[in-house]
Amino acid sequence: MTTARDLAIVALDGAADRPVEQGELSLALAGAEVLDLVAARAVVLDGERLVPGGRSLTGDGLLDEAASALVREEPYEPVGDWLWRRGRGLSASYTDELERTGLAVARRGRRGALRTGRTELVESAARREARERWAAAEPVLAALAAAAGLREEPSAEVTDGTAESVVTVLVAVGTAVQELQAVRQRRVIEDAAFDNIWRGF
Repeated sequence: MTTARDLAIVALDGAADRPVEQGELSLALAGAEVLDLVAARAVVLDGERLVPGGRSLTGDGLLDEAASALVREEPYEPVGDWLWRRGRGLSASYTDELERTGLAVARRGRRGALRTGRTELVESAARREARERWAAAEPVLAALAAAAGLREEPSAEVTDGTAESVVTVLVAVGTAVQELQAVRQRRVIEDAAFDNIWRGF
């Protein structure tokens, strides 16, 4: 299993207890994909830029899709830009993939015809492996989960003895999440100001 898939499983596993914003989760998933691609030698980080590696196929459908989406011309793409481009709607893509592969099922209405909008995981080896990694507080998964809002801030282990490329990606994910939250907050303020104008304030 990949870090991205484990993160998607963990997010669904805890969805009932702690709601997660899809935007933050999508950015974290895009970051997880970069780390998976680095591990598969499909990409190399040159500073903050993603340089396609010698391998392009990983055997994982969504990860192969991510590899094929890499910019293959210099000066190549910064991690931050990749997160925004690849992350758009990525959480929904992972949910759909988990359903397609039988690792999750969409909850249906009483007559079985309509979805209620909730997806539930089924018991599987993949779910058990993700849970074990989560329970062990594996530093990279914990850091990505924290960025997605699934848990409190990770332990300091994530930067102690961790590869520079991993730290670069995790910092980029954290920055992107902060930017997303700032944009969301700005919209709330602007909408409130607009409403006040119409009310005569």
